[in-house]
Amino acid sequence: MMASHLGQRIATARRTRRLSQEDLARAAFISTSMLRKIEQGSRAPSDDTLEAIADALGMDPGRLLDGHDRSDRRIHAGLPAISAALAAYDIDLGLPAPPWERLRAQADEALQYRLASQYSRLAAIAPALLADACAALHASSATDRPAAARLLASVARSADAVAYKAGARDLSARLIDVMRWAAQWAEDPLLDATCSYVRAETYFAARAHAAGLRALETALETAPATGTGGLAARGALHMRAAVLAGRAGDADTAAGHIREARTLGDRIPEAIYQGTAFGPESVRIHQVSLGVSLGGDHIAAALDLAREWKPSQDLPAERRSGFYIELARGQLHEGLVDDAFESLKVARGIAPQHTREHPWAREDAGTLRRLKRADVESLTGFAEWIGAV
Repeated sequence: MMASHLGQRIATARRTRRLSQEDLARAAFISTSMLRKIEQGSRAPSDDTLEAIADALGMDPGRLLDGHDRSDRRIHAGLPAISAALAAYDIDLGLPAPPWERLRAQADEALQYRLASQYSRLAAIAPALLADACAALHASSATDRPAAARLLASVARSADAVAYKAGARDLSARLIDVMRWAAQWAEDPLLDATCSYVRAETYFAARAHAAGLRALETALETAPATGTGGLAARGALHMRAAVLAGRAGDADTAAGHIREARTLGDRIPEAIYQGTAFGPESVRIHQVSLGVSLGGDHIAAALDLAREWKPSQDLPAERRSGFYIELARGQLHEGLVDDAFESLKVARGIAPQHTREHPWAREDAGTLRRLKRADVESLTGFAEWIGAV
């Protein structure tokens, strides 16, 4: 990417946040003269400097970069190291357990990166964090083992976000196996439900929608039914089951699951439960996704819902961008070409790495470019950015 384009993006992000060059330079621990040169395009920042500027702006570096850039390369370059960290996850190598407080803080950091779709940062820390979490579980006492197991499951799920979004389906399945292996030591039925929720990714990827639906319905038979955590766990399973049923073309079953999810969502506030967003807003997003999956008149109903309501800023970036990606697909199906492009641009603004790696977003961007015959410069640029051309 040209340094001038990167500089312009940094300057725009800074002005949006009402920061002066002096304010941003101070927060990024660089000189004002260096920042001025970067924004003017006469100097390209190093990776470390770009990370510092992005941190000061409260952004992922991927939002400042464009095209198939360093951010993309970092994500895909991290996959072999994540795979290597799993080579002996179930074998006690006799390694010392890292300090628990540090490990807990790093696991929480990884969770926040996952929810914000900051995959390049997640890819950078995941390998070492996975190895440390495995060592902690093997070194734990019987008393501490459940907590160590829950932590390893959380770390594996965060790493899975990198693998799944990057299209490394086999690695994603291995990380889900690590989650399920850790869950047996956790003595936590909520974690069992979470593992079933995440495992559904493998059914989506394989287009084994009927099998995935059966797996989630089996999980619902044993999922906790009381307490806020139990309600959220069941609600999340119903949401995902609804979409799987929709992809399988089973409208009646899908309607039953989304109805159950809506009932549960109305009983608890929107929040992150066991690492999963659930509540009234998440259910509405899944209603739109379900309508797009079912097609036909269901798409019109989904678009009607989307006209009346938009997800709030409080939701995780991945879930919000997913809403606009699904919305764009429905709009494109209904011939609303300009609206679909606007939705994709909104998705990109919320979570660029998630949008770029999403197969539907890439496919729809290519379709839009063909429909408009590449006569719109911004659309051509978007299609090139997402890899549709």
